[in-house]
This record gives sequence, C-alpha cells and structure tokens, in this order.
Amino acid sequence: MNKKQFLTSLEKGLKKLSHEEREDIMHDFEEHFSIGLTDGKTEEQISESLGSPKQISKELVATSRIEKVEATATTTNIFRAVWAVIGLGFFNFVIVFGPFVALLALVFAGWWTGVAFISSPLLLVFSVIINPGTFEFFDLFFSLMLCGIGLFIAMGMLYVTKVLKNLFVRYLKYNVSLVKGGLEHD
Repeated sequence: MNKKQFLTSLEKGLKKLSHEEREDIMHDFEEHFSIGLTDGKTEEQISESLGSPKQISKELVATSRIEKVEATATTTNIFRAVWAVIGLGFFNFVIVFGPFVALLALVFAGWWTGVAFISSPLLLVFSVIINPGTFEFFDLFFSLMLCGIGLFIAMGMLYVTKVLKNLFVRYLKYNVSLVKGGLEHD
C-alpha cells in the first residue's frame, strides 16, 4: 500500500473525529512518511511498518472518545466511548459490553430505588386523597423513614456513579492500551 492509499484509508476511518483532530493526525502520518522516505525506505515499507490504517483509525477514535469522557462526562460521551472501544474488535464486545451493561443496570437500579423511597410521602398523600378514611400515623412515619433512607441512597448513588464512571473510563483506557500493545507485538 502506497502513501496515498494509506492516508486515504486512514482519513476515511477518522471521519468521526473533528476536523482539527483529523488534520493533526493526518499531518503526523504524512510526517512519518516523509521521515521514512529520507531514511531510504519505500512507501510500501513505511505503510507496512505503521500497520493497518483501519485499525489505527479505530484506536485513535477510541482514544479520542475516552479523552472526551475524561474532559466532560456526559451520557452521550460515555456511550460513544464504549461503542468506539467495542469497535476495536469482537473480543471487546464481550469484554466491554457485559461490564458496561451490568454497571448501567446497577446505577439505574440504585437511582430508581432512591427516587422511589424519596417519593413515598407523596404516594401516602395521594393515597389519603383517594381514600380519606385510611390515614394512619404508622404510614406517615414509615413513609418519612423511607424518604430519609431514599435521601441517603441518592447521596450514595451520586458518589457511586462518579466512582464507577472513573473506574470504567480507566477500564476503557486499559482495554485500548491492551489492544494497541497486542497489535504492536504481532
């Protein structure tokens, strides 16, 4: 594969990145080719030593997505990072998607439990409005207790969500470095 074919294939794989990132990466790879040519290598030798442009673009997109999650951890950025890492190969689908779904379910269940407990006094008020003769102080105190527990659960889930997000981003970075390291040793 010559320089033009390599760079065209690489640029096609980098379409998901911003124009500035894409231009910077393309400039770096053009520099690789110019340095290699001055060292007496052919374009084919240089492109072979660099590796597959499709795999390089997948790794660069995954790394870029993970960096965006570290900068601003929005739900969209996290999902994009997960899909970019999964895109590195089928093995990553099994290794990344399973833990991601499990963590997502855990966080979702925790938040919903907290919200349900916090809203228990509202359900009591609604119940008393519908059935006025059913009010009991035990129900009031029990719903207030659940509300307090729900507040503690919500505060805990805030902390757990932040910690799990940071751990999962580290896991994604480790996974990307593992794929890169595995490809370098082949």
